[in-house]
Amino acid sequence: QAQLVESGGGLVQAGGSLRLSCAAYGSIFRGNNMNWYRQAPGKQREWVATIISSGTYTTYADSVKGRFTVSRDNTKNTVYLQMSSLNPEDAAVYYCHSRMAGKDYWGQGTQVTVSS
Repeated sequence: QAQLVESGGGLVQAGGSLRLSCAAYGSIFRGNNMNWYRQAPGKQREWVATIISSGTYTTYADSVKGRFTVSRDNTKNTVYLQMSSLNPEDAAVYYCHSRMAGKDYWGQGTQVTVSS
């Protein structure tokens, strides 16, 4: 059974850093692009970053470009989101996502809170 499990969220002061992890179980990780999304209260879920299966290409939303870095360890079936220079607008539940055989897979989310 394919499953994604996020961790690493928490409370951080504005300007601080946090690293999120997403562990993939089942066959979902190998050969698939991995994505990070976030959803703030009262807002729609928005795409944050993508890393392709080989890890050689990444792309980011303009709002996080230059501050966030997505990476993956294919030996650990884990994708990471390193977040720096956090501001209150970054506060949200962060979700890991992938798509396999036409089906979307989401993690349960991890809360990031940024205090000003």
